[in-house]
Amino acid sequence: MGENASFWESLIYAHPTCTTWKQEAEGSIYHLASILFVVGFMGGSGFFGLLYVFSLLGLGFLCSSVWAWLDVCAADIFSWNFILFAICFVQFIYVTYQVRSVSFDREFQELYSALFQPLGISLTVYRKIVLCCDAEVVTLEKEHCYAMQGKTPIDKLSLLVSGRIRVTVDGEFLHYIFPLQFLDSPEWDSLRPTEEGIFQVTLTAETDCRYVAWRRKKLYLLFAKHRFISRLFSILIGSDIAEKLYALNDRVNVGKGFRYDIRLPNFYHVSLPETPPVQPSHHLQRGSPRHKPTGVANCSS
Repeated sequence: MGENASFWESLIYAHPTCTTWKQEAEGSIYHLASILFVVGFMGGSGFFGLLYVFSLLGLGFLCSSVWAWLDVCAADIFSWNFILFAICFVQFIYVTYQVRSVSFDREFQELYSALFQPLGISLTVYRKIVLCCDAEVVTLEKEHCYAMQGKTPIDKLSLLVSGRIRVTVDGEFLHYIFPLQFLDSPEWDSLRPTEEGIFQVTLTAETDCRYVAWRRKKLYLLFAKHRFISRLFSILIGSDIAEKLYALNDRVNVGKGFRYDIRLPNFYHVSLPETPPVQPSHHLQRGSPRHKPTGVANCSS
């Protein structure tokens, strides 16, 4: 204990105390380095936040090195600051390389800016999503079918990038699919991972279309590895199905100026007591909003 006490006493009291302080301030280089440190530590997260932090901290350590070399003339202070400057410089180069390696084609970059970036998805997470579809955008020519009713198997999930898709059942028009909407979200949601199925509707390109397709098995493997991506797609698919439901709802007119509202089935029955009760959910496949309610589709005629 005595040896330990003497060590701490020598560490605290051995050096002379500051009896007088310097009257003149340090040079402008020292203050510039301090300002760079303050501003640098205000950086955010992500790739660009790291570039911001390492660039300003590196400049701050460089200014401190120059200050130690010219004003203080202290080799140890100069050495430590220069080493820290070199570390920040290497980190800046490494992060820059990572940013360049996470570059995408124009269509994938536009898809990120329009759909994924507003949700706060980082480029690293988006890169995993893009690699899962092999970074490929598929072209579908006008009047060509993406899926045929009763024939095409449900083995992928596709997102429309450009163009317009027409959805029909038994030759009757249901709704359109526009850019940034999934082509087969109801089919995807209607099947469990181990189940197989076929399309109950026909999807035809009304214009030249471009879409991104994720194979079912590869996408489920990605979900198993990254739960965050699984939750993200669950939200996107659920929102897409809701939009398709309301697109169908807008086309259903029950006559006499009334419009069927899927949110208020009881109100519909009260407003039109002479009309037989209609329960649209019983006529829908599980998770599939594409089919119209039986007995309601032709009420407007």
